[in-house]
Amino acid sequence: MNTFRYYLALLYTVLLPPTLLTWLVIHPFIKFWRRVGLFWTYVMVTAVVCPGVAGLFLIRRTLLAHEFGTSWPLFALGVLCVAVAVRLRVSLHRHFSNQQLMGLPELAPDRYPQQLVTEGLHARVRHPRYLQYLLVLAGCALMANYLALYLTLAVLVPGIWLIVILEERELRERFGPAYDDYCRRVPRFIPRRRT
Repeated sequence: MNTFRYYLALLYTVLLPPTLLTWLVIHPFIKFWRRVGLFWTYVMVTAVVCPGVAGLFLIRRTLLAHEFGTSWPLFALGVLCVAVAVRLRVSLHRHFSNQQLMGLPELAPDRYPQQLVTEGLHARVRHPRYLQYLLVLAGCALMANYLALYLTLAVLVPGIWLIVILEERELRERFGPAYDDYCRRVPRFIPRRRT
């Protein structure tokens, strides 16, 4: 169990922050990236992500120095979080393609046209994909029970909030009043109770 927890902590501590936070580089400068083109955007983003991952991997012993041992109640709660995230991902895939998940319509709207998605999970929350990411990270943090993952979660929550704000700005530019109306009807992350 200790080996599983260690590799889970290593995987998410090293891979997730650089990968998710690249959207902080893309969203504010979406017009620039569209001019650069899809291929070169992903080449440049990969050129930034890989050193970030490598740098975190090099300091993994320091990052993963503090662990709190196996806690079966936390582990069970973590499994539940991951199970809910997997369920969200399956439901999300019904109305949201892999191309959309990879941001292709944002980076190349002419090549990958997209309509505003307001059905399925998007009828309940505007950003089920980010909710899914947060649930996976929270679940893995609880299962691994390492300080580094709890800190990663604490840093990524405001990071994801900022990404969402930037993404919504871009969606308003793309979809106009239809997106404003959608925002008035549907909350960002926490579904309203059905009446």
